[in-house]
Amino acid sequence: MDALELLVNRRSASRLAEPAPAGEQLESILHAGMRAPDHGTLQPWHFFIIEGEGRDRFSAVLEKGAKEAGQDEKGIDKARNAPFRAPLIIAVVAKCQPEHKVPVWEQEMSAGCAVMAMQMAAVAQGFNGIWRTGPLTDSPAVRTGLSCGEHDKIVGFLYLGTPQLKASTTVSVPDTAPFVTRF
Repeated sequence: MDALELLVNRRSASRLAEPAPAGEQLESILHAGMRAPDHGTLQPWHFFIIEGEGRDRFSAVLEKGAKEAGQDEKGIDKARNAPFRAPLIIAVVAKCQPEHKVPVWEQEMSAGCAVMAMQMAAVAQGFNGIWRTGPLTDSPAVRTGLSCGEHDKIVGFLYLGTPQLKASTTVSVPDTAPFVTRF
């Protein structure tokens, strides 16, 4: 699949199984993330690789965050089970420098671009994934678990693996007119 086809037919896959990217494949995914647009060459991101027993540890962190947020048992159970949706998760934290001339919002966007680049690199290698966020990205317990500083922002959790369902390789062509104004 060429780069343009990959981008215009992008779709997430939420049902993921083994195998997950590993070795050189995972390194290529991380390298793609490191090539995200980065004003000021700040590299304002940190990637947490969560796999194997790390999913158990991450499960405990998410469960604690859900409990502290006052979620009901269903919400706590959902948080506890979230890491087992895929064999590999890359949590991405924008490591922001508020005193820098590059605004914090731009640093956060750069980390978000890293997530997109990593997902596309996974798809290019025959894997897929889904970028998830949600209220637990602001949880003090989850922020502590991912070593977030005061100005850092968890921009998402990239779940990666092999899609369980065969999805169409193309999507319908969207009408861009409602989203575009010629100036």
